Amino acid sequence: MFSVASGLAVANVYFAQPLLASMAAELHVTTEAIGSVVSATQAGYGAGLLLLVPLGDLIERRLLITGMLLISSVALTAVGFAAEYYTLLIAMTAVGLMAVVVQVFVASASTLSTPGARGRAVGTVTGGIVLGILLARLAAGVLADLAGWRAIYLLSAALIVMMAILLWRVFPSQRAERAETTYRQILLSVALLFFTEKLLRIRAILALLIFMSFSILWTSLVLPLSAAPYFFNHTQTGLFGLAGVAGALAASRAGRWADRGYGQRTSGLALCMLAASWLPLSMAQSSILLLILGIVMLDFAVQAVHVTNQSLIFAARPEAASRLVSAYMFFYSAGSGVGALLATLTYSAWGWTGVCLTGALVSVTALIFWRFTHRG
Repeated sequence: MFSVASGLAVANVYFAQPLLASMAAELHVTTEAIGSVVSATQAGYGAGLLLLVPLGDLIERRLLITGMLLISSVALTAVGFAAEYYTLLIAMTAVGLMAVVVQVFVASASTLSTPGARGRAVGTVTGGIVLGILLARLAAGVLADLAGWRAIYLLSAALIVMMAILLWRVFPSQRAERAETTYRQILLSVALLFFTEKLLRIRAILALLIFMSFSILWTSLVLPLSAAPYFFNHTQTGLFGLAGVAGALAASRAGRWADRGYGQRTSGLALCMLAASWLPLSMAQSSILLLILGIVMLDFAVQAVHVTNQSLIFAARPEAASRLVSAYMFFYSAGSGVGALLATLTYSAWGWTGVCLTGALVSVTALIFWRFTHRG
């Protein structure tokens, strides 16, 4: 149930990526400007990670989750009816803010699990998140071709309300670990954890770099696919998200490897694959098969590192799961937002080649960083 709910909730952040061209045309804005829609969503997500996710260690999680889902539905409805560019930006920021509910699910799965199964549980929920991210593009593309780009947001608003009602009925009772503390103390403890936990700092920086690479690909991919020589429609572009389902399969497996003590080895191999993925991706305009290969490699690598990161940091401080995921995922969100901006800017200036060079540089930087810090 956590996995399904997480997939539905996180999909809201990624619906826009295959729809950017349609949004830009209808709202009369440039390619560079429409990239800010993705960045605004990620900015909201980052704010939510710092301000909302730590509440999972302070108040009852069932109340927190259902409340966030209902507010998310209101924000999605606002996106569906947005008539102006700046209205859309504000509504998408709110969507991102509430989408951090998925991290409360991850923290809940971690604290409900036994230590020997923590990585597998986190991997299972993360697998649902990955499927939500990838299938979001396909669902958005199909509905955009049938009923316009707004339809997916209105449908999602209805589904999120239904999920909120269901979760209120079935969510297990789970008291907050630090109910005696104040909200201000909880927020300060997030910062304290970052400065005192070396493993958290290392893994957070890795998250920033790998999701910057992830966002560079998925934000910009619609642009070359909708232009010559392909001229793909929304549905065809969204189908490429299916190529990344291997990433979801990797998520659960990487959690098991971390449970067995292979976290560092998994990280190193996955980061090598991430850097290598940009070679077949760079040939996208001449070979669809190489593009698909690159997508599979990149998504597998990113999710393997992501699940390993979370498994390791939760094992270090299981009693602080919500605050750990808050600090860690803030860097995830920052990387995704910066990657979205880099993608649209580099594509406008240097085309697909510039995008791939930028992605490769970020990925190699992540590998080098891991190489010099993994012993710690």
